[in-house]
Amino acid sequence: MAEHHEHEEPKSESLLDKVSEKIHDHHSSSSSDSDDEKKDRPSPSIKSKIFRLFGREKPVHKVLGGGKPADVMLWRNKKISASALGVATVIWVLFELLEYHLLTFVCHFLMLALAILFLWSNASAFINKTQPRIPEVHIPEEPVLQFAFALRIEINWLFATLRDTASGRDLKKFLSVIAGLWVFSIVGSWCNFLTLFYIAFVLLHTVPVLYEKYEDQVDAFAEKATMEIKKQYAVFDAKVLSKIPKGPLKDRKKD
Repeated sequence: MAEHHEHEEPKSESLLDKVSEKIHDHHSSSSSDSDDEKKDRPSPSIKSKIFRLFGREKPVHKVLGGGKPADVMLWRNKKISASALGVATVIWVLFELLEYHLLTFVCHFLMLALAILFLWSNASAFINKTQPRIPEVHIPEEPVLQFAFALRIEINWLFATLRDTASGRDLKKFLSVIAGLWVFSIVGSWCNFLTLFYIAFVLLHTVPVLYEKYEDQVDAFAEKATMEIKKQYAVFDAKVLSKIPKGPLKDRKKD
């Protein structure tokens, strides 16, 4: 019996050794696979070098300012976004297609609202119903100040950009601003301000959400287009801009 037990113990030890070797081989293979996966994965520095349109580093929601306006433009709440777009469309149809004037519209709207409330208030005494509760409407001070502050910053930035462009320091910026103003002048000759404002409003409610959905494809195309524009500008600079004489101006400044 003792000899029988002595023969069983080496067998059990050999089975344990085989199981431990298999577990060790599994761990080593999994660790090597994980190392290979880490090598295949792009490093954060490589990810950060991905081309983004206009050189942005933040998500589209942050670029648009965040908060409720960005939620509306990116259709986070579909009811509010659809309502805003619908109201803008109704205003454009009234004033552009139907040629309804703003002052006439405001007067007719107030006349209709006052007539309905007046009749309702007087008729409630005869039909034993409560009178309409007309809310007190007032414009809060804080949102108006915030809007005025943001508008002041944008106007000052526009004035600073125009001054810097007119100073003659950057020819590339000067040409880009002139080209942009020329494009806006052509668009302005095609349609009036209300139609232009409506087009801009529709673009703000469609382009950002489409770009957020297909940003990888758009950024790849924009990278190729940017490289091509830089090549064409380099050719234009070598053939035209570099041949513009600049020596006398520098000598005068030195004198």
